[in-house]
Amino acid sequence: MKTKIITLALTGALTMATAYGQDDPDREAAKTKAASIPDKVQTVAGELEFFDGVPIGDTNDRVYDYLTRSRALGVYLDNVGAVSIYSVLAGMAEQGADAPNKIAIWEQLMDSRTPVITSNTSTMYAYAPTDLAKDGPTVIEIPPGMLGFLDDAWQRFVGNMGVTGPDKGKGGKYLVLPPGYTGEIPEGYYILKPPTNRNFLFLRGSIKDGLEAAVENFKAGLKVYPLKDAANPAPTELVNMSGRSFSTIFPSTLEYYEILNNIVQAEPIDAVGPEVRGYMASIGIVKGQPFNPDARMKKLLTEAALLGNAAGRSITYDTRISGVKIYPGTNSNWVTAYANKNTSFQADGAMNLDARVLFYYNAGGVTPAMATPHVGEGSDYALGVLDSKDQPFDGSKTYKLHLPPNVPVNNFWAVTIYDTQTRCQLQTSQLFPTVGSLTKGMKKNADGSYDVYFGPKAPEGKEGNWLATNPDKSWFCILRMYGPLEPWFKKTWRPGEIESVNQPIGEGGIIEELEEAIK
Repeated sequence: MKTKIITLALTGALTMATAYGQDDPDREAAKTKAASIPDKVQTVAGELEFFDGVPIGDTNDRVYDYLTRSRALGVYLDNVGAVSIYSVLAGMAEQGADAPNKIAIWEQLMDSRTPVITSNTSTMYAYAPTDLAKDGPTVIEIPPGMLGFLDDAWQRFVGNMGVTGPDKGKGGKYLVLPPGYTGEIPEGYYILKPPTNRNFLFLRGSIKDGLEAAVENFKAGLKVYPLKDAANPAPTELVNMSGRSFSTIFPSTLEYYEILNNIVQAEPIDAVGPEVRGYMASIGIVKGQPFNPDARMKKLLTEAALLGNAAGRSITYDTRISGVKIYPGTNSNWVTAYANKNTSFQADGAMNLDARVLFYYNAGGVTPAMATPHVGEGSDYALGVLDSKDQPFDGSKTYKLHLPPNVPVNNFWAVTIYDTQTRCQLQTSQLFPTVGSLTKGMKKNADGSYDVYFGPKAPEGKEGNWLATNPDKSWFCILRMYGPLEPWFKKTWRPGEIESVNQPIGEGGIIEELEEAIK
């Protein structure tokens, strides 16, 4: 009996296995078709041809061109932070701030003559590089009252200094160690360990006691020198950049990849991960090897840079990632550059690729302190990139921004206007394209609210509340809240949308509006 049961069980198992192995012929055919490719197929790479699955004609060239172009686009988007900050430091070096102890400073503040991405006209900037491969461990002494940080060559946050750093605004000595440093570390320093040799020092000085006092504070207390020269350091020189016309904007041409190659050659091979290095290697950027693209590669890289430039703009003006809209679920077009207030751009084990591009394409300098201000301290920003009807701003039109009464700031608020092409201060008749609660001529309404106007001509009597535009250009603006208060964070106070108050005569203009109203 037992033998009979076993025999029946085996027979049943074999029957089931046989039935399982005999799949539906239609299903098998569908699987084969899904794994196959037609002899001719239309794709974004063009028409591709095959002989029973084998590429023929110019199909291989089309496919490899597409792979190279798409990988180069990925390289562009992955490395915007690196190329952007390199361009800033290169621009300063051309003006004489070409060593760690030669620090660029804007003693009369930054104006529109110096294109720096979304810089403001309200605080005093100071920038400096490090060159750890040449200098070894480097000392940075900062005076009291600074707000600053160090970013690495890819513009990744390394550490805070000053008010938000370990010295708590009292000033102090920081020691920046080269990648892989194993030597002795002396006592008495705050230690910073970047993964790159070239790093970016960003400092803001308080101007509450005036510009001259702020400059003197920098001159008296800011020093940068190699640790090996600590006993007798070379003097630190402040190079005044105010009023100088020079560019710090990164290019979106073949030069973008040439700059990136320069960065790669100067940094440790593991400054970025193997995946990013693999993408760079696929387009010819390899540490220790020359970057010599041929004519085909130059053409594809140029196209990829153009696509990267376009992607940065689409991500800016039609953001499709969460955490960017300041007032989600409403018709508001106010946005933040830090999606979800996340300065690492990472969450749940993944990199938010578009959030990273959004920031680096439109701003510079990464520190958690800029994304997490405390009530009444620091600053917070809102970008106005489209008007109340979801349209780009037209420099030939006049617009109005209404700020309700009791603007919730402990210090002051300011609105700065920017060029949509360069993302730098818009160059107009106004050298300092900013208006705010502390600017000369700003008028408050009877109820305590403010109206800010944008247009080619100031509304009569509103000159102090007006920001000039160029009739043949677009623009965007940033509302900066210095010392934002609780209503700002709780969103119980909210700026109005930027509305067009007139239109030029012509298509979609005043005449058409009147005709439509008459109908």
